[in-house]
Amino acid sequence: MDRAQLAHFLRTRREALQPEDVGLPRGPRRRTGGLRREEVASLSGMSTDYYSRLEQQRGPQPSEQMLAALARGLRLSLAERDHLFQLGGHAVPHRTVRADHVNPGMMRILDRLQDTPAMVVNHLGETLAQTPPAVALLGDETRHTGLARSLHHRWFADPATRQLYPAETHATHSRLLAAHLHAAYTRDGRGSRAAEIADALLAESPEFARLWREHPVPGAMCPPKRFQHPEVGALELHCQILVDPDQSQTLLVFTAVPGSASDEKLRLLSVVGAQHV
Repeated sequence: MDRAQLAHFLRTRREALQPEDVGLPRGPRRRTGGLRREEVASLSGMSTDYYSRLEQQRGPQPSEQMLAALARGLRLSLAERDHLFQLGGHAVPHRTVRADHVNPGMMRILDRLQDTPAMVVNHLGETLAQTPPAVALLGDETRHTGLARSLHHRWFADPATRQLYPAETHATHSRLLAAHLHAAYTRDGRGSRAAEIADALLAESPEFARLWREHPVPGAMCPPKRFQHPEVGALELHCQILVDPDQSQTLLVFTAVPGSASDEKLRLLSVVGAQHV
């Protein structure tokens, strides 16, 4: 671990970012460019004291998880993320798991959607980032670990996952999710993360096994969705998507018809989400 170079790299990247780049107001009292340490710490999900010690060449060696969080918070490119890992004394993450790293362009768009339910997911159904209204709508989907990180796995292995959706839509969701996982498996092959998820579900879920044998093919990437939210009740939402060029990540944005009951409920959820944060 090169403490001096790590500290200098973090400082230069922090000073290169502007508040507008991460969806923060500049404010009249800001005298210099770049982000403050506390802002980077908040974006990275860590304490200001911990981040400050890194820039001051103090504290313990950051873990791979902390470095990955810093890479997301500082909106680093893949090459910059790899360099950060090397400075932190860790091996460069293997490229086959690059879908864990949110594309900086995706993050810039997400930063400008903070009043809208929006999220970035990879091709395995793992949520990488959410806006506060998306957390209010769907819950914090980034908290999961292991196989449960994948919505494909949670849907078939954890009955509680389905409570947010009306019962009459469950069969459609099951087929769509099985089809998406099948496409990921076809793309990534044996020994991949997709294969690990599929193998686990084939052993755990008869419903998934039946659908898998049918070789389902994905239809619409994100059709209109119906939710049964515990706080605001029924919602009917449209889902717009933006696919990253390498198709490893997708930005999902949920909207409602203006003036509809669902639109009013989304506004209410935005307030609820802000209060929770």
